[in-house]
Amino acid sequence: MSANFNCTKMTNEKNLKVAIIGGGLVGSLNTCFLAKRGFQIDTYEYRADLRNAATQVRGRSINLALSVRGLSALEAVGLDKRILQHAIPMHARMIHDVDGKRHSIPYGNAGQCIYSVERRYLNEIILNEAERNANVNLHFEHKLVHADLHKGNLTFKTPAGEEVLSQANLIVGCDGAFSTVRRQMLKEPQFAFSQKYIEHGYLELLMPPDATGNFAMEVNFLHIWPRGNFMLIALPNQDRTYTVTLFMPFKQFQCLNSPETLVAFFQDTFPDALNFIGKAQLIKDYFATEPSHLLTVKCSPYHLSDRAILMGDAAHAMVPFYGQGMNAGLEDCLIFDQFMNDFDLSSVNIDSVSPSILILTVLIVFVKEKRLRSSVSIEIRTRKPSATSLFTTTSRQSSKTGLKYRKRMEVNHLILLNHI
Repeated sequence: MSANFNCTKMTNEKNLKVAIIGGGLVGSLNTCFLAKRGFQIDTYEYRADLRNAATQVRGRSINLALSVRGLSALEAVGLDKRILQHAIPMHARMIHDVDGKRHSIPYGNAGQCIYSVERRYLNEIILNEAERNANVNLHFEHKLVHADLHKGNLTFKTPAGEEVLSQANLIVGCDGAFSTVRRQMLKEPQFAFSQKYIEHGYLELLMPPDATGNFAMEVNFLHIWPRGNFMLIALPNQDRTYTVTLFMPFKQFQCLNSPETLVAFFQDTFPDALNFIGKAQLIKDYFATEPSHLLTVKCSPYHLSDRAILMGDAAHAMVPFYGQGMNAGLEDCLIFDQFMNDFDLSSVNIDSVSPSILILTVLIVFVKEKRLRSSVSIEIRTRKPSATSLFTTTSRQSSKTGLKYRKRMEVNHLILLNHI
């Protein structure tokens, strides 16, 4: 059992034992950041190791839009170049109108772009980097079932029914929108939490290469088919396919309950996309799975004393229309690391200053910084609270061609749909 974290005697920061709950993108990147400090890191993931080819990660988008926020965090651990070798730059949105007309909206100045990257590849690279550290232990198929956050005691269960007990000085909850760590925080006084499902769901389809084996559409774009209350988007993949995502209210998904109604809907609404996807491929992918739900999560504070902290979707899950979920989560890791530098345990006289005070200071400053950075986004979400308004904004924009309107809507897109 590790020493009590609230002691006033500790040889140096390397004695700290950290438990990271969640081995996804945010959890694995946090493992990389904290491992370089010499902490003893145990990272727990309830799924099987996704690096095993037989493992399928269900209910998650296949590829993601990586922006400068996430890329800066990857650069800090030396992974940016490796990731970009397998990422596809997207310099602009390509808007598809119903009549087949297209126009593009750049993401920024010349040379600026976001990147389409495969979720699984990104996660594998970060996990491999984390595992290179001798002070890191990765535990897969370990589901957190109970946590005494004040004492740092954790109980996990394996698929075989075995209970595994562990203790940590600091618990980092990176276990997603349905966080078990956050559920334990709900028992604490003054902890505020809310979650809200929106009426829209999403379903992923595949657009294969064309007859020549090349991309079916222009490659360096994020393609969007805005249609009022619903839309289709497509991101390019390394194998020259596109991952196509249909965002739509569940009521409309339920109406498309046969191959005939599905094909007729696409013929009327996304005719060019249907030509690229193909009727057989569309029917196969659409009926292979159910639409996934979308929700937002808000909570305050993100931490419990000096013992636990929430990051990523566990702290601030958001709908994908802002394109910020993964990027905000990766940025969490970078900001936390920067404040750990500012309050370096090894640089103080630990005979006079308790390490717990320093960790508490880091957690508080981190939370304040995240609140400050998200204030603009919160204000926007307050002004435009529904997903429908975001779809409508895109739809209106696609039907106007005036230069003033186009320029004004470019600004709106940069704010409201920053990476879609």
